[in-house]
Amino acid sequence: MAGTRQGQHVVIGPAQRGADGRFLNPDGSRAGQGLRALWRLWREGGGTRWPAALEDAPEAPALRDVPTGHAGFTFIGHSTFLVRLEDGRVLLFDPIFSERCSPVTWAGPRRVRPPALSLAALDRVDAVLVSHAHYDHMDLPSLRELHARFAPRFFSGLGNAAFLARQGIPDVTELDWGSRAALPGGHEAIFLPMRHFAARTWRDRSRTLWGGFAIEAAGGGRFLHCGDTAWGDHLAAIGLAFGPFDAAMIPIGAYDPQWFMQAVHITPEQAVVAQRDLRARTAIAMHFGTFQLTREPIDEPVERLRAAVGAQDFRIPRFGETILLSLQKP
Repeated sequence: MAGTRQGQHVVIGPAQRGADGRFLNPDGSRAGQGLRALWRLWREGGGTRWPAALEDAPEAPALRDVPTGHAGFTFIGHSTFLVRLEDGRVLLFDPIFSERCSPVTWAGPRRVRPPALSLAALDRVDAVLVSHAHYDHMDLPSLRELHARFAPRFFSGLGNAAFLARQGIPDVTELDWGSRAALPGGHEAIFLPMRHFAARTWRDRSRTLWGGFAIEAAGGGRFLHCGDTAWGDHLAAIGLAFGPFDAAMIPIGAYDPQWFMQAVHITPEQAVVAQRDLRARTAIAMHFGTFQLTREPIDEPVERLRAAVGAQDFRIPRFGETILLSLQKP
């Protein structure tokens, strides 16, 4: 761990564990909701049903050449972004190309939009950064295919390397909160705390670490992929300690009912404040319009974000769109 940083009421340093060995949130709280809340959620039922399938107009392919001092952010869907840097290196965040985000192929949330870029359409991938172990962020079939095709370097939070090695994805670099890791091309990743949790089963809840990735580009500039997060002081702490950011990919969906989801996700209105707290010049929306994980209508996150954003530069990417942004040298 490369030193601790402090801002607001959160110290960005090693993640803490409870007496049972499970990781805690950056504010020391237990991650997620308990069984009583889950029972209430199940009894309430309801929610707006999404369309079974949507087809978006095809976008131009991801940029193969990025101008000096810039990065291209291509939205593939959900939280999956392909980021191409000026030296041609390609970073892939939370890749999921599968039909479902589920432990099985025959049940669970099914995508209503296909990936805006297929795995076959990718020309190179140098590093894969996985924010946490939930099925909509750590998709094993996608990771295996990426390993077979490109042999990229893989990065994730503590506790994931052994599991991924058993699944055919070897040599994963594990990171604690506040830890740095060298990326191909002299770029650097910093794993940062988020208020969420991680699990693949009922038994392994919070046994592995979740977080977001800040990237410091070799040529100058920095950007952030938040992974998943609820609201908390950690956002301002990150902005004070590591900002300003040229860009931040911030989730806007999967928040209804808020009484339950507020422990793990933010609303579109909170995403607007998160951009300010993170000190991000440009924000890019993610975690919407792909898998129905919660009750809100498919278009509501985008509509609420547009109503709340004001004069801030908060982009809502079209599926497959590449947003070209400058990275400012310090």
